[in-house]
Amino acid sequence: MKQQSVTYEQAGVDYGPLDTFKRICQKAAAGTADALFAHGLAEPASIRGESAYLIEGADAYWAHVEEGLGTKNLIADAMFKLTGRSYYRNIGIDTVATIVNDLVTTGAMPISVAMHAAVGDGAWFADNQRAQDLADGFAQGCRLAGAVWGGGETPALKGIVEPDTIVLAGSAFGRITPKSNRITGRVADGDAIIMLASSGVQTNGLTLCRSIAQHLPQGYLTPMPDGRSYGEALLDASVIYVDYIAACQQAGIDLHYAAHLTGHGWRKVMRLDEPFVYHLDQLAPPLPIFAFLQQAGPIETREMYATFNMGAGWAVYVRPDDAQRCLEIARQTNHIAWQAGTVRKEGDRKAVIIEPLGIVFEGGTLQVR
Repeated sequence: MKQQSVTYEQAGVDYGPLDTFKRICQKAAAGTADALFAHGLAEPASIRGESAYLIEGADAYWAHVEEGLGTKNLIADAMFKLTGRSYYRNIGIDTVATIVNDLVTTGAMPISVAMHAAVGDGAWFADNQRAQDLADGFAQGCRLAGAVWGGGETPALKGIVEPDTIVLAGSAFGRITPKSNRITGRVADGDAIIMLASSGVQTNGLTLCRSIAQHLPQGYLTPMPDGRSYGEALLDASVIYVDYIAACQQAGIDLHYAAHLTGHGWRKVMRLDEPFVYHLDQLAPPLPIFAFLQQAGPIETREMYATFNMGAGWAVYVRPDDAQRCLEIARQTNHIAWQAGTVRKEGDRKAVIIEPLGIVFEGGTLQVR
């Protein structure tokens, strides 16, 4: 008897209400933009719904973003109980990564990052090794992003957060200077899509990953074909892509757009508001964790690409004659990259087409603005 496939929604994450609330907030927030005028500042057109918010000044753009880690630290907690090993250094890097990788989609370089660490009981911080690992990882993430760790908040929220857990999030601000470094969304027919490799699941889809662990005979300790345990593979630290964008800017490459492939999986390839069809003919290098997840779920291939980054954590869109330079810069900055496909203008259609798999995500499957 064929086992029924599982979905992210069945695991407890339904993007419908979440995205609806985001759109409600964007509409309400847009009505506050006039407050910038008193400071001699302005809100750039079409910035609402992008991964980070921009403010335009006379000589620079200023960027701000708030992001949360999600539930990845619950896997670290489970693995500590099973193995005695703390993975919180990786968790600290992950938290910074999910923040700054959103910020840099605008072309902004991070300046300062703040941590928000909410617990149900202040005793969470009494585990000195775990606390030190988290702090060391967050600091390392900031170093990788070229940013200072500027501060944070550690509220104890009894009755809201479980007493033995922590909710990790944070914010960052950055600057675009000169203003010509801004990544504006000037995508054109024929643009090349360059993808940069992820380290694994990074920071999205972990609720589904946790659900799958409950049904495995050895849970997080279930061995994978590469010899590691399932839990260990899930806890690989995320890649931070700031250095790549900085190097592209220094080389004078005109980055037309950039997308951080987190929530909504490869549907995020079409995050830009303007309608284009994104034809993807080269898939990411296979990572063992995704093959394991798909089999263990089981998870249908379409659901895998709708939920996970599937080995591609970032995408940039450039003129075809800049593609090879982008790939060379990736090599120089120790990122794995490949030319994944081409942008096409096909009337008012908006879609992502993963051609080798025959998977099509139409524009209506991504409603973040």
